Amino acid sequence: MKSEIAFISGASRGIGRAIAEKFAEAGYSLALNCKHSATELEEFAASLKDTWHIPCLTLIGDIGEENFVAQAFQIIEEKLGSVTILINNAGISHIGLLSDLRLEDWNQVIQTNLTSVFCCCKHAIPNMVHNQYGRIINISSVWGITGASCEVAYSASKGGVNAFTKALAKELAPSNISVNAIACGVIDTKMNQCFSKEERNQLADEIPAGRFGTPEETAQLVASLANAPAYLTGQIIAFDGGWQ
Repeated sequence: MKSEIAFISGASRGIGRAIAEKFAEAGYSLALNCKHSATELEEFAASLKDTWHIPCLTLIGDIGEENFVAQAFQIIEEKLGSVTILINNAGISHIGLLSDLRLEDWNQVIQTNLTSVFCCCKHAIPNMVHNQYGRIINISSVWGITGASCEVAYSASKGGVNAFTKALAKELAPSNISVNAIACGVIDTKMNQCFSKEERNQLADEIPAGRFGTPEETAQLVASLANAPAYLTGQIIAFDGGWQ
């Protein structure tokens, strides 16, 4: 069993859940977060403990609220130890014209997708710097690179994550802490179930790989980054089947 401790936000479903399963299998101690699906996350954490015999905490709350994040990291420190792998995965989307976008919707997307990354990094970094070791992996999107029509808030938030990743990597490189982002293309999760079958087929036809990516494939890449040399840092890794 690894002595490392991984914190994963947005872990109740989709990519976050697949990442948690991958890291549990590898023997990491886990701290898992979600905002709404408390019962679902707690049942999932119990199954991971039973199957892989690992410590697994659940932390229910808004990862974009610094007070909650501060309390969460204090609980992790007391019950597990210092976080060594931080995986910022929590994210929401909003589809629609910018002219129809309410300020509260804009703020919610930015808080969930970008402010959460700031909050978690802020509270994970001091112990990582003290220990001269850490891995920060941000789950981003190709829309943060190219932009998407009718997804301005989401694109802006992920573009912010990408710039945040590059800047923080330079700040933390002297402390042997790597910071990278995975810019996902179309991954087959609940977020993309808003498309009709015809729209999904059309979208898949645009992707050279001919299909959507899977959460499990994303989790495999995250695990690879967690074990990569610290010299690999500041990278925005497109994971999109050759799409963009």
